Amino acid sequence: MTRQSLDLPPGMFSDDSRLASKGRWATGSNVRFVEGRPEIIGGWESLTDSLLTGVCRNIFQWTDRLAAPSLNIAFGTHSRLQVWVGGSLFNITPTLALPEQTLGNNPIATTNTLTTVVVTQAGHPHLVGDSVTISGATAVATVTINGTWTVTAVTTNTWSFTAGSSANATTTGGGAAVLAKPNKAFADGAIDGTGGAGFGTGAWDVGTYGSPSTSDYWPRTWSIAAWGGQMVASPRAGTIHLWQNVTGTPAAPIREAPARVRAMVVSNTDQIFALGCNEEVSGVYNPLCIRYSGIRRVNEWTTLTPSDSTSREYILPGGGEIVTGRNLGPYILIWTTKDLFFADFTGNLAAPWRFTRVGENCGAAGPNAVAVKGQRAFWWAPDGQFLTFSPGGQPEVIECPISQDAIDNISPSQLDKIVASINSNFNEVRFDYPDGRDGFENSRYLAMSISDLRWYSGVMARTAMVDSGPSDTPIGTTAGGNIYWHERGRSADGSPLAWSIESGEMFFDPERTSLIRGLLPDVKDQVGPWALTLFTRIRPNQPPTTYGPYTFASTDDQVDFMATGWLFRIKFSGSSSPARGRLGLPQFDYTLLGKR
Repeated sequence: MTRQSLDLPPGMFSDDSRLASKGRWATGSNVRFVEGRPEIIGGWESLTDSLLTGVCRNIFQWTDRLAAPSLNIAFGTHSRLQVWVGGSLFNITPTLALPEQTLGNNPIATTNTLTTVVVTQAGHPHLVGDSVTISGATAVATVTINGTWTVTAVTTNTWSFTAGSSANATTTGGGAAVLAKPNKAFADGAIDGTGGAGFGTGAWDVGTYGSPSTSDYWPRTWSIAAWGGQMVASPRAGTIHLWQNVTGTPAAPIREAPARVRAMVVSNTDQIFALGCNEEVSGVYNPLCIRYSGIRRVNEWTTLTPSDSTSREYILPGGGEIVTGRNLGPYILIWTTKDLFFADFTGNLAAPWRFTRVGENCGAAGPNAVAVKGQRAFWWAPDGQFLTFSPGGQPEVIECPISQDAIDNISPSQLDKIVASINSNFNEVRFDYPDGRDGFENSRYLAMSISDLRWYSGVMARTAMVDSGPSDTPIGTTAGGNIYWHERGRSADGSPLAWSIESGEMFFDPERTSLIRGLLPDVKDQVGPWALTLFTRIRPNQPPTTYGPYTFASTDDQVDFMATGWLFRIKFSGSSSPARGRLGLPQFDYTLLGKR
């Protein structure tokens, strides 16, 4: 009888054939590699007994430095904006969907003897029947303009209402300080995306602005960031809202901000960037238009002369549409459906920010498919590849030897649900994605160790994930509204934590079959029972024979069984509360038999 150690290199490899993957770990769930050995991941615990309303797509945490320092955590769902403060969950969903805008000089037109008033507002968002409040206007032709009115007619750049009295002249006026505030109520967004079938075939930004959620072509995602200790949040295709850290007051649209914004980031200069938005002059939505506010001026969005303002507008070249953006230290990265752009602050008032295309054919699969660790970004591209970028370089492909299963099974038209996140505690980047075998919601993940580029996978339903900081552990959410601290405890919120790790095909002798007679376990810090299952074949294409599972505890010195074959797959698994352990060098006792 001979003894053989199970000593496989770290990382999983499943995209090759059975024999090409021999001598490696092939698949698994909820296991990472620590010091080169498979280890059960940490557990998770509920942050609160309260459930979120709606399906959460974005989490953001920051410290409120305007009052006593405290941890605030914001959650953007398809129907709500909520915040966790001081151990309680509060609803701060905006009541209004659109921002108040300053109109041009003398934007009011009247016609003698008529009650119809025409308002000029380039690219306005109003529809017939909408309610709009006008303020700051002087009377025009004896007609009172200030008040709340119902829109009766629209063109691309004008809208009309019926005044309370007739005009005594055909003229224009109102002055230079006329404000129009839409009273359009904030509405729910879509839970699921719609469109074609297959990886990346869903249409980008299809549909019209202001249409009901039933005709949205994407699940609602949010861009959330801190601005001066307060929070700004923008639902995709909506405007940008500011929340001033008052739990009883909802977030409110930022005056003068673009009405329609694809994504939003806040720079280290305290400028808010609207990525993919309405152009300033025409008001027309342009998916490649970038507008940013003045430095530390949340309501300043009008491009004036360089001596008056640092707000600007820039149209990215190259076609496609902006997908998302991220801060990278003092820089900003902007992904389109095609390319990657790098923005840096120049300090030149003529062009405060410079935008440089640093990569082509390397867009992001969705608005949340990007994560940043220090000075390095990681993302999932529309073609299924994984890429990374650091300042001074170019986008580089990261080979993922376990991606084919995800590419083959990702839910059609649901790429916008992909969530990339960092786990700084273990120096990992993780991609949660919706697998069609499980439905439309995120149900599985791929993760990579940043230090050695080793990949592993898992089955876990998380619609949003965020790294630790300022909290001490990551935070994740489920489609049902649960909020969890991750890497806490050794259970699934008190329930058994299921895990597994399985090798590829392997043999004990390339020429002869083997009879395995038992296992000498070697597990560091084992908590909870572990199970061993073997799958054997005599021929490569023969259906496997299953042996086990054979269960062993931390006190067991040996596991006795008999399993015969030429090719072997070895699986360790468990489901217990608590669950813990790192596999060492277990040894199999075996005897060589005849030739296969």
